[in-house]
Amino acid sequence: MQFGVFTVGDVTPDPTTGRTPTEHERIQAMVIIALKAEEVGVDVFATGEHHNVPFVPSSPTTMLGWIAARTKKLLLSTATTLITTSDPVKIAEDYAMLQHLSNGRVDLMMGRGNTGPVYPWFGKDIRAGIPLAIENYALLRRLWREDVVDWSGKFRTPLQSFTSTPRPLDGIPPFVWHGSIRSPEIAEQAAYYGDGFFANNTLWPKDHTQRMVGLYRERFAHYGHGDPDRAIVGLGGQVFMRKYSQDAVKEFRPYFDNAPVYGHGPSLEEFTRDTPLTVGSPQQVIDRTLGFRDYAGDYQRQLFNLDHAGLPLKTVLEQLDILGEEVVPVLRKEFAALKPAHVPDAPTHESLKQEAATAPSTT
Repeated sequence: MQFGVFTVGDVTPDPTTGRTPTEHERIQAMVIIALKAEEVGVDVFATGEHHNVPFVPSSPTTMLGWIAARTKKLLLSTATTLITTSDPVKIAEDYAMLQHLSNGRVDLMMGRGNTGPVYPWFGKDIRAGIPLAIENYALLRRLWREDVVDWSGKFRTPLQSFTSTPRPLDGIPPFVWHGSIRSPEIAEQAAYYGDGFFANNTLWPKDHTQRMVGLYRERFAHYGHGDPDRAIVGLGGQVFMRKYSQDAVKEFRPYFDNAPVYGHGPSLEEFTRDTPLTVGSPQQVIDRTLGFRDYAGDYQRQLFNLDHAGLPLKTVLEQLDILGEEVVPVLRKEFAALKPAHVPDAPTHESLKQEAATAPSTT
């Protein structure tokens, strides 16, 4: 089981002070959070991709490449790589380069994003979101797996005898998760290719997540990749912790009430009841997270969002200390004890390399 943190990189005023960090401060804070994640023993750091205010991570590979140079073990990923509005040729090149720079410590999560205006900014039509995701990813897979590609499609100019460079490290493309909140077509896409499916369930009730993950598992088996419980699943989560739950609720409430996504809507109590958001003690976070298995099955990656809604960096680093010292060690032990032996771990570059080395020859 991999545990990690993800950031969407929002630049949000701190509602308790009224101060808004500069873009520079926010970018530097995201790097500090990643370095802290490795320090406390977390496995994964993932960044979103946005091209609109109030978000700053418009170039995930630039940030992840800088973090790769300053870390040794941390797995680097994305909380969304915009497969719809980004050219698959550029994605293939950028993430293969990052693969080499990080010595294989990279995977990525494909997604369509949640900001409609980004489509025309990059010359795309939001009404073609799903077809774009399907066509662009099909091309991306070929670019990583074929040395010379001839291709034509609906949404970009044809390719003739094209070779994407650099080639993937060791001939092994980065592992891909397909992230979706609400689209069964994306669960189907992940299942078709035997890729991972990340249900970013942070804003949704568990019955919705259960249906999406169940669909993915069912279709994964349908396409011949193995039994449903061998499918590769990731989940999102949001937490805020203090030693005593009442202190956590009191401190976090103003940030929740003014959050850019869910602020000024349901109460904190309603939201924590209906979504994975957990505000309380470390033990409450442990209990709640272990409960995700009840409706998602045995899964491979759990990412937590800690730095949203204007929380100051000092507070986020305190949350990481609690996560690394008190929460993740217990979750590792408990999830490992519950996981059947036949359920696979999350793929890594090394495991995929080993799998390729032992696979029967097709020649």
